[in-house]
Amino acid sequence: MTVFKCYMKILKKNIGLISIYLIIFFSTAMILQASAKKEHLEDFEKTRINLAIADQDDSTLSHALTEYLKTIHNVYRISAEPTVMQEELFYRNAEYIVQIPKDFYKTCIVDENPLSVTKVPGSYSSFYVDQQINAWLNSIRTYTAAGFSQKEAAAAALEQSVSEVTMYHDEETAVETPGYTYYFRYIPFLFLAVLCYSMGYILLAFRKEDIQKRMLASAISTRRQNLEGLLAMFTISLLLWLIAVVGAGVMYGKELLTSKVLGYYLLNTFLMLTIALSLAYLIGLFMKNINMLNGFSNIISLGICFLSGVFVPMNIMDKKVLMVAQFLPVYWYENVNETLSRYHVVSGKVAVDIWKSMGIEVMFTFALLALILAVSKYKRQG
Repeated sequence: MTVFKCYMKILKKNIGLISIYLIIFFSTAMILQASAKKEHLEDFEKTRINLAIADQDDSTLSHALTEYLKTIHNVYRISAEPTVMQEELFYRNAEYIVQIPKDFYKTCIVDENPLSVTKVPGSYSSFYVDQQINAWLNSIRTYTAAGFSQKEAAAAALEQSVSEVTMYHDEETAVETPGYTYYFRYIPFLFLAVLCYSMGYILLAFRKEDIQKRMLASAISTRRQNLEGLLAMFTISLLLWLIAVVGAGVMYGKELLTSKVLGYYLLNTFLMLTIALSLAYLIGLFMKNINMLNGFSNIISLGICFLSGVFVPMNIMDKKVLMVAQFLPVYWYENVNETLSRYHVVSGKVAVDIWKSMGIEVMFTFALLALILAVSKYKRQG
């Protein structure tokens, strides 16, 4: 097992850089896990902003508008003096000021003139309040047009029922994205970065002229050397895969281990491993020195990951970029990962789509292996 041991010794010399990649990967996963724990749908509540009202009408309807806004915001009354309103905005005591004019009913309800409001420049919450006030004004107009008195219209508008939204979920669809989805999303970067560098470094060492001459003169057959080399590469890759899988089990525990789609995640990561190993070997065949290897390893791993939805979720990526990404194997890995994040159980059309994507990953692996054989044969003949 001389060749096998030599592979391992070369890998051992580079264990420091590999450890750095592992630390970066697991640190990122832990940060994402901590972030995901803070995001729960049941924690949703309406945003209450500080809102001031300058009431110059002091009527039934102006009081009704004030009471309505108090139910959804932090409301207080101020003077209608311009300097007072300017100070409230300047010191950020209020984000939004409503100026209710005299003869509010005729001006804003009958004549349908808009209320005069002052907002903090660039505040998105101002649009939120605009919609609420317009909805209340439209309700008052509807009630008064139907024959309600101002007092009756104000009471009716205040008593309107609030719509409740219930998130639909069943045994198959996931309400929230599991935390481990983000972990598995970043695995391609770990595999590509580590394998491209380690495999490239090993191949560079074995392509040195003195080493090649010694191997040709060795009593060990070329076939045995190749088999030991393949065994070493498989062992290194399998160790990396086990580290990633065990890390996921440790970090997410029962949540991951009891998942009904765990098998799909493991198979998908293993297919990604075969792609990364094949690509790493192919890149290693073209490298001439360590500086060239470092540059190409970073460009390939980061470039493919950025285009394929590893660092940026697919749902916010440009469609043209995704069309290009379909020619990259990592895209199909991430496609499976995104699908699994939305389902507790895989069946029917969903299962067909997942197996289709995994099949494309296998085809990429075979295509890369064919390229490796072609390049290796060309180099031997050259």
